[in-house]
Amino acid sequence: MRVEIWSDIACPWCYIGKARFEKGLAAFAHRDEVEVVHRSFELDPGRARKDTGDVIDMIVSKYGRTREEALAMEEHVASNARSEGLGYRTEGRDLGNTFDIHRLSHLARARGRQDELLNLAYRANFAEERSVYDHETLVDLAVEAGLDEAEARGVLADADAYADEVRADEREAAELGANGVPFFVLDRRYGVSGGQPAELFTQALEQAWQGRTITPIGGSGQDAAACDTDGSCEVPQAGAHS
Repeated sequence: MRVEIWSDIACPWCYIGKARFEKGLAAFAHRDEVEVVHRSFELDPGRARKDTGDVIDMIVSKYGRTREEALAMEEHVASNARSEGLGYRTEGRDLGNTFDIHRLSHLARARGRQDELLNLAYRANFAEERSVYDHETLVDLAVEAGLDEAEARGVLADADAYADEVRADEREAAELGANGVPFFVLDRRYGVSGGQPAELFTQALEQAWQGRTITPIGGSGQDAAACDTDGSCEVPQAGAHS
């Protein structure tokens, strides 16, 4: 069975959702027969490649929040991340165009090191003081993930390298109706949206494995933390899964 995950390194709920999915997968009896493929989704594809800025400043400017409100929003997300054993810095993080990260991810997939690269990139972006929008940092992460340094540099230096693969993923997401991430597709029959609890992912895997006719989870009828294409990363309301 194949599970495809559309996500963006800039999305905190993708970071959290990946950890929750992996916990759900670990509890699935047929986990060794599941192929996981990570696909590209840019939350802000129109952003200039060298246009980076502070995350808190972005929240204040884009959503008209006070700095205190923006910090409180980030702290809520941080508490969700920490509950999954993930590091999360609420201040000092930058935000930028993720196209080059996605291109490098496709190289990593071709070399069988995609999951390793994404784990390192998420950690660098959310937990460490390392900018994933800097090519030298990306090369370092690629090498840490087991990729060849010269090959990684070559991909980053060539703006066309793996660009078609990134765009194809994004077109496919649109065709599937995904307008936010993380978005999980199980065997092309079952969609799960948002950073759902681990138990829900286990249930989804079991149902997809059995081939039942079921209703996708995580749609309008159930709150799920996610980041959408306007760049906002919503916080579930009280009583919703978080």
